[in-house]
Amino acid sequence: MAHSLFAKKTMAQLEAELQGEQRLRRVLGPITLTSLGIGAIIGTGIFVLTGLAAKEFAGPGLMLSFVFAGIGCAFAGLCYAEFASMIPVAGSAYTYAYATLGELMAWVIGWDLILEYAMGSSTVAYGWSKYFAKLMSLFDVKFPIWFANDYWSATALLKEATEKGTTDELLALYSSIEIPSVFGIPFAANFLALFIIAVVTVVLVIGIRESARFNATMVVIKLAVVLFVIFVGSSYINRANWTPFLPFGLAGVMRGAGRIFFAYIGFDSISTHAEEAKNPQRDVPIGILSSLGICTILYILVTAVLTGMVKYDQIDIGAPVASVFSNYGLNIAVFLVSVGAVAGITSVMLVMLLSQPRVFLAMARDGLLPRKVFGVVHPRFRTPHRATILTGTVCGVVAALTPIDILADMVNIGTLLAFVIVCAAVLILRRTHPNQRRPFRTPWVSFVSIAGILANLALMLSLPLDTWARLIIWLVIGLIIYFVYSRKHSVIAEAQGAQAAKQAGS
Repeated sequence: MAHSLFAKKTMAQLEAELQGEQRLRRVLGPITLTSLGIGAIIGTGIFVLTGLAAKEFAGPGLMLSFVFAGIGCAFAGLCYAEFASMIPVAGSAYTYAYATLGELMAWVIGWDLILEYAMGSSTVAYGWSKYFAKLMSLFDVKFPIWFANDYWSATALLKEATEKGTTDELLALYSSIEIPSVFGIPFAANFLALFIIAVVTVVLVIGIRESARFNATMVVIKLAVVLFVIFVGSSYINRANWTPFLPFGLAGVMRGAGRIFFAYIGFDSISTHAEEAKNPQRDVPIGILSSLGICTILYILVTAVLTGMVKYDQIDIGAPVASVFSNYGLNIAVFLVSVGAVAGITSVMLVMLLSQPRVFLAMARDGLLPRKVFGVVHPRFRTPHRATILTGTVCGVVAALTPIDILADMVNIGTLLAFVIVCAAVLILRRTHPNQRRPFRTPWVSFVSIAGILANLALMLSLPLDTWARLIIWLVIGLIIYFVYSRKHSVIAEAQGAQAAKQAGS
């Protein structure tokens, strides 16, 4: 007897998971969760992707892009908060989908979250390598271009510099701008990105408490630098740089919102730590909504400073925030911004690499992934160490070999799909389980859910067609794995099979 593709987990099953030997340690309070959210949100999005989005898509209108993207996130955040208070189990949107939409949709969203967190970690590591290289160059420590870039990015940098006659600027950052050959094949890899992922992976294996403390330190540093950028940079704003405010029109604002949506990824990762929260019904909603609100305000202010200090079409897309201060000869500011960017991006990477193994853990508990690899918790550290090491290895290789624009677009579309499903799921659960205890209830749930679906779908449609093609390929691969392995090993399938055998025997 084949079990239903839409079999759902009951609330009783979810609550039982919190009592098992493979449970996680409850050590996180509202301040720590908010810190984790800010740690995940402020990083590559503001320190790197703002330059690309302002220069090529929205200009100064990028401020409006953050508003539109923030609105979509706010709707999704309210839905996440209700779910996280109801179902305080590891797994985030995957677990929510299993309880509301059934196993097949749960698998799809779980597979989608792998795309969000794993590829997100790789994107962040790429951005970290750029600011770290810039920081080291201030001390005359330089790396060869092939050591700090993937092959495609390195060749693109060389081509642009050669055409513009600015190879001296590259040599100010890199010790060598030649790409070597290995057995006659040109070779370049971002070893700096690989290195930082390896370091963060080791920290995460040690434990959630130590990881949270490390993250809190990084958050304090980068928040100080973000406030420094806002207050110091505001005195150098030339309002003429904000004209024209919408050089690419409203369509450019929406395209910019789709591209910088990556900057908001992180608040949803708080929900993956619901099982580790001291009081998840109260603390998780506080963490989600507080971190989202704080970061939205900071993003708009930083974007205003960035586009006010330099004309949008002259922004450096590699390290935009540091470069605008460099244009004014403020080398101390360049140093401080680079330090803040390195710290900020590190904390984003930490939270993403922290979240991914917990999605794996939830899926392994359900039998959809091999338990011996993804479902094991370290007996001492109480962390999913095997899944963490595997995640770090894959992300490190991807970060070393893949350009940032492809990575960022894949993360954006994957996250937006997750938000659409969560907004739909919370509305469905209100209808199917109206009496379920909800410590936090999404206000105006019909409006918020539908508006969240439409807003995030609109942002998805603003992304290029090749990104949609990659998403479809990724989902097809996931469905193949589900029907070949996961459906056969599903805990629900095993339970239904045992029940059918019992009925047949009687």
